[in-house]
Amino acid sequence: MEAEESPMATKSRQVADSPSPDPSWRGLYLAASVCGLLFVVLNVAAIVILAIIPPAPSSGGAATLQWIASNKTAYTLELILFVAPSVLAMVVFLALYMALKHVNKSLAAIAALIAIASEVTAAAVNSSPQSLNAALILLSDQYAAATAEAQRLAFATAAEGLIAATNAANIAGIMLEVGILIISLVMLRGVFPRWVAYLGIVTGVVGILSEALRPVIGFAYIVFFVLEVIWLIAVGWRLYRLGSRASPELSPSA
Repeated sequence: MEAEESPMATKSRQVADSPSPDPSWRGLYLAASVCGLLFVVLNVAAIVILAIIPPAPSSGGAATLQWIASNKTAYTLELILFVAPSVLAMVVFLALYMALKHVNKSLAAIAALIAIASEVTAAAVNSSPQSLNAALILLSDQYAAATAEAQRLAFATAAEGLIAATNAANIAGIMLEVGILIISLVMLRGVFPRWVAYLGIVTGVVGILSEALRPVIGFAYIVFFVLEVIWLIAVGWRLYRLGSRASPELSPSA
């Protein structure tokens, strides 16, 4: 007659048999937790610089180029702090895919692909709101060096086109928020706390609307930014827990 299995042994066997994040990716989880924190720190630093330096002109290519020439160091640093973290976000979403693929491999892959593609696009375009574009730095130098009025007019006109394109609805930004929304839906049944999943869903929806309406909502954009920062911190902490534990089988409430 077989001995009856104890409730404790049964529970342990059920945990062992249940799908869970692949423990062989602990190094990626830890790296992603650091990347998430750095992403937040760099973006907050960019916001601080944006608040400290004199505001950029609301319109006018010539005025913007002159303003960039007067604030070149701060403008360049701000651009770097907004654009460079794109690489960090790619690591975070790759880790999220590995941590959630056991829940829904297809949706996790789609979310990670969309989010990573958005960050590749942002890095390739080398621009960010508002009126932050690496090409404007070159145009500013050329505008300052121009000796003829016709040359200055040409550079100012080119700048106005770049400013309009940069400040328009951000397709890369919208893609990132779609990725956050989808991956957060997957989180509802994964190892992340449900409140993190719900926060991600709200962040994704608000983010899509904020990016689509960016030219008209103005300072209200900061609401979405705060939500995304809180979500990234929560996700980073959870990834750190997954990477630092001997086994990544954590309950969503842990």
